[in-house]
Amino acid sequence: MASDQQDTATSGNQNDAYVSFQKVQKSYDGEILVVKDLNLDIAQGEFVTMLGPSGSGKTTCLMMLAGFEPATHGEIYIGGRSINHIPPHKRGIGMVFQNYALFPHMSIGENLAFPLEVRKMNKADTKAAVVRALEMVQMGDFINRRPAQLSGGQQQRIALARALVFEPELVLMDEPLGALDKQLREHMQYEIKHIHEQLGVTVVYVTHDQSEALTMSDRIAVFNDGVIQQISSPDDLYERPQNAFVAQFIGENNELAGTVKKVNGSTCTVELNNGRELEADKVNVNSVGEKTVLSLRPERIEINPSEDMDDILDGKIEELIYLGDHIRVRMNVAGNDQFIAKIRNRGEKRDLKEGQDIKVGWASIDCKALDA
Repeated sequence: MASDQQDTATSGNQNDAYVSFQKVQKSYDGEILVVKDLNLDIAQGEFVTMLGPSGSGKTTCLMMLAGFEPATHGEIYIGGRSINHIPPHKRGIGMVFQNYALFPHMSIGENLAFPLEVRKMNKADTKAAVVRALEMVQMGDFINRRPAQLSGGQQQRIALARALVFEPELVLMDEPLGALDKQLREHMQYEIKHIHEQLGVTVVYVTHDQSEALTMSDRIAVFNDGVIQQISSPDDLYERPQNAFVAQFIGENNELAGTVKKVNGSTCTVELNNGRELEADKVNVNSVGEKTVLSLRPERIEINPSEDMDDILDGKIEELIYLGDHIRVRMNVAGNDQFIAKIRNRGEKRDLKEGQDIKVGWASIDCKALDA
């Protein structure tokens, strides 16, 4: 499935895409490919996130686009022009790093002026651009301070302003919020999203944080082992994962192993290892007798459902955890003792206890038959 996703990762070609990777490979030792035949088109003004675990190839792709790493094979285009042999400082790209990379001996104003001075902008225009960029990130009052006098969140705002100050058409962000605490990180996610909407700049963002990717992106490219497993909008990626890796990596997910017994167009019947049969949405299986893993989101599980529910199984409650807005129920279902349901907290008392025998159910469209 991954190779199919790789083929469909493009939305055009290098003539109509603003950023285009064409059959790009990367190897550091001449043998092992860290990035394998990457084909990816990004439209102008789009916010695309490269998401994946450590070592999946996402940061290497960003470094090749920035010019800090050469591609071993293939071509990278910006605006229809191959940039393989263009040095980083001539690519006109804004960069935001996790470690901020601010000059400690310079004031905030001097930090922002530096990329403009390198581009030979006159002093009056430089000053106006610096003020404009600082106002954009609500840091106008800090122009004369040094980086050491700012908090981590303030420094990240300045790093973002510096990347935007020369009005690049493309901004690359490498784990820019990784050093911030949870509350500030979430606030900055919305801030970056709103700035992107305001400026219409193209953003390529790298993270291993799936909630960050879902919050900010127009499209998300999920990487694993140097290959894009799936590239889709956040809702499509979450609701319609194309393989078991994507289903497990994006959000929380329940798995039940089984074998395909019938194929009925877009649906299939799956026999679980305990002999029970379920109806499922046929996503990544093709034939009778094929092994499969059924994927179910915890929020789609109903406890003690009505009898007309598509799929119903017996279960036993192992653990109840109160999490404020919802209650997390861990159960043993069909031999899986890590089967999770999330129940919205509507304030009423629920008659659920640990050790209780219950039934669980769901709509068959929410049960995805994926690769084993």
